[in-house]
Amino acid sequence: MSSPEYVEVYSANGQLDADMIRLMFEAAGLHVLTRGESAGAVYGLTVGPLGEVRVLVLESEVQAANDLLTAMENGTLENPPANSYPPVEPEDEETELE
Repeated sequence: MSSPEYVEVYSANGQLDADMIRLMFEAAGLHVLTRGESAGAVYGLTVGPLGEVRVLVLESEVQAANDLLTAMENGTLENPPANSYPPVEPEDEETELE
């Protein structure tokens, strides 16, 4: 079994910018990864190669991600109806610490 292929769709200036894009994609049901230099996060850099954070999605979801980015940049991004989100899987209950 091969691992899924992820493709870069956005280059963010810092972790905060990347997290906003990641959350938008996740809210739309996309599978997202972020990758950046650890030194940039440690020193709080948001510009240049150390501040860059790459946002990646599954290869099969690239078109949907690009459509969301285009809508965001054009100011036409709208919240979808509540029933259009994928169902949420219940999480395993955590065991209580004694």
